[in-house]
Amino acid sequence: MHRFRTTTIAVVLGLAVALQYGSACAQEDPGLLRLENEIARLASPSGGTVGVGVIHIETGREIFLNADERFPMASSYKVPIAIQLLTKVDRSEISLQKMIEIEEEDLHPGSGTLSELFDDPGVILSLRNYLELMLLISDNSATDIVLRAAGGSDAVNARMQELGITGINVDRPTVELIGDFIGIKELPPGGKVTPSAFRALSRAVSQQEREEASNAFDVDPRDTATPRAMASLLARLWQGELLSPESTELLLDIMRRSTTGRERIKGVLPPFAMVAHKTGTIGGTTNDVGIIELPHNAGHVVVAIFVKESRREVETRERVIAHIARAVHDYFLFNPGT
Repeated sequence: MHRFRTTTIAVVLGLAVALQYGSACAQEDPGLLRLENEIARLASPSGGTVGVGVIHIETGREIFLNADERFPMASSYKVPIAIQLLTKVDRSEISLQKMIEIEEEDLHPGSGTLSELFDDPGVILSLRNYLELMLLISDNSATDIVLRAAGGSDAVNARMQELGITGINVDRPTVELIGDFIGIKELPPGGKVTPSAFRALSRAVSQQEREEASNAFDVDPRDTATPRAMASLLARLWQGELLSPESTELLLDIMRRSTTGRERIKGVLPPFAMVAHKTGTIGGTTNDVGIIELPHNAGHVVVAIFVKESRREVETRERVIAHIARAVHDYFLFNPGT
């Protein structure tokens, strides 16, 4: 009986908070509560847990779903990595013109083309080239080179803390993240492993070990973000609070030209919609985080959408992301509040 009373009280308090929040939303913008309900409805076919962070930059209006729950970022963690690298550029600690040679141990598995095109070391590219490969095509080899140049995971996290962003953690290079997802337990420190060695380690993992590793990955707190934190980071990026004007525009320009995730935030937006974004996908995780530039001077809206722990096909998850993004786009287009 005591447990029942405790649960009932918790539910009542939760409803009270929700109603209070809804009342505040309704007073500020009567349609926000309807949009919040529609986002929750559109999230239901995902087969997993959906997190959404929405901020209309010009008016500060916000909508969240599972605002402070942790979600695996997958490749969307490349945004905070890029911000830390460009912070070092702005502080004259490193130059994007720096040339870096790809070594065999830099060729890592996953999305991208470097490991597919180059079986041998000897290719030399600028740090800016690697930054663009990381964001344009989500190249994992380029990402780990950029992360190292940015000072590593600790430096990225220190920058997030410096900015007051407490809900984003970058903890591993992509090779370690993928290795943990697969179930590899013998990866060398720092992810220094050749492609052939990685493939051999992967083949040695049993199917049961893979399934156990995948389930553990879903609840691993490393390399995760909350929708609130990611949305805040993107809003502050657009407002020029994180980087110099030159670095801000460079990062946004690259994100606008991203070739990944055409069926996600962009999926059902009107033709020629301008979106600066970064996707992420691994296992039951499918994400897209970005900034939609609304037409007719309706402003700009941040949309950070995460799906985790889903066993449905990626296409289904992508449709969920696309329809949530379209609902947000249309609401703020027709209700700019300015």
